[in-house]
Amino acid sequence: MTDPEFMDRAEALLRRIESCCDRINDETDADIDNQRVGGMVTLVFPSGTQIIVNTQKPLHEIWMAAKAGGFHYKFDGQKWMDTKGNGEFFANLTQYAGEQAGRPLSFDNLDPGSSPA
Repeated sequence: MTDPEFMDRAEALLRRIESCCDRINDETDADIDNQRVGGMVTLVFPSGTQIIVNTQKPLHEIWMAAKAGGFHYKFDGQKWMDTKGNGEFFANLTQYAGEQAGRPLSFDNLDPGSSPA
């Protein structure tokens, strides 16, 4: 993958996180504050805990830091997968965000207007 391709895919992932937070906040009282600065999105939960997602352009990776630990993801041609075999990015974000929010949450990996692969 070229640097521009990575940046396009990474930007789409960060926009999707923001969109999911907006949807979750509209549909529930989860009250997740999402803050975007460049290639990083910080999710702040009412408990004060955070999940930070940022791009690592030189490695073509997305990194996520949560209470559960630090995770690195590479795009496999279809999905962002954990580099140590621990699952798909949005499934993991759903799990970790739910744990930190103390309630079930759903982050999905489809952009509006896109069709499933």
